[in-house]
Amino acid sequence: MTAAFVQRLTLTNFRSYHAAQILLERAGPVVLTGANGAGKTNLIEAISLLAPGRGLRRATMEELAFAEGDGAWAVSGEIEGMLGLATLGTGIDPPAGAESAPIRKCRIDRENVGSAAAFADHLRVVWLTPAMDPLFNGPASERRRFLDRLVLAVDAQHSSRVAALERSLRSRNRLLEGASSDSHWLDAVEHETAEVAVAVAAARVDAVNRLSAALDASRNEAPEFPQAKIALQGWMEQLLPDHSAVEIEDRYRALLKENRARDAAAGRTLDGPHLSDFAVSHAGKNIPAADASTGEQKALLIRLVLAHAGLIKQMTGFAPLLLLDEVVAHLDPKRRGALYDALSSLGAQVWMTGADPAAFGDIIGRANLFVVQSGTVEPAAARFPD
Repeated sequence: MTAAFVQRLTLTNFRSYHAAQILLERAGPVVLTGANGAGKTNLIEAISLLAPGRGLRRATMEELAFAEGDGAWAVSGEIEGMLGLATLGTGIDPPAGAESAPIRKCRIDRENVGSAAAFADHLRVVWLTPAMDPLFNGPASERRRFLDRLVLAVDAQHSSRVAALERSLRSRNRLLEGASSDSHWLDAVEHETAEVAVAVAAARVDAVNRLSAALDASRNEAPEFPQAKIALQGWMEQLLPDHSAVEIEDRYRALLKENRARDAAAGRTLDGPHLSDFAVSHAGKNIPAADASTGEQKALLIRLVLAHAGLIKQMTGFAPLLLLDEVVAHLDPKRRGALYDALSSLGAQVWMTGADPAAFGDIIGRANLFVVQSGTVEPAAARFPD
């Protein structure tokens, strides 16, 4: 087997579900249909939590709990993955008190593991949601988050580095707020900041280079989706190919020290990879993605996600899970067919949501079709017998 496969998904007190289970007994796409607000996205969000990171909505642990429950929730999946059969699980216990923050637990075959990063040994997950539609016209912070998600799918430790950079920058900003900042403490914090900043930038550069090569290699595939050209915008990222990490760390430390007064006045650090941008352009028209039409932007996103999934398969030998939330409804029939063909060629297990079952007419005969209503999910055959 060369693709990750969810055999069983079980939810307990998760979002709109008190208890739900999906059992898959055959290969093929998984299609979740139902009215808007029925809970289709909640199901694929549960799957996204079986990967490193905070899931496709980046929700807090409390937000994931069933409204009528005790605050605890759990998600588990029986997976055929890169290390064979395994059961991955995550969730939180009931809150111990009003002041206590919930601690997320992660388990593999019912044994506790340190974090969700361990799930990456078993499967990788890629997703596309409507929230990503304004990516190219939105703030750079959203594109950085999108890029970091791409990096995380090929490097499970990336989120730890990004979190460490954010903590280090917060520490520096707090020190700069003091009327008489201790220069020795600042030197120490800036030393750490520079190290982790260069590590974050280097991981992004490596991922963008790999993804750019994957885009080039697949330029003749699925021509219905325009070719994307990608690049990182930031001085640190520009220097990395021709300079050592140590050189760039030293340069950044000097810059941080030089700009202490400016950053103190601004209340934040005004230079570094936490402000870099992920630039995407429509290669065929040689225009920024932000200047493309709404339909072209959606097609560019699909091109990026397909290339990224192909890159993961190339690097790991295993196709990732793909979660596509309300994607096909906004595609014309030609692009819809091209997407189905590309997904079939990739060989990945794909979970798709949509309000209208007719949108999946091209694949309905080979799909696992489920009908979602408030708090329930059932095989379509059980609801609509032949």
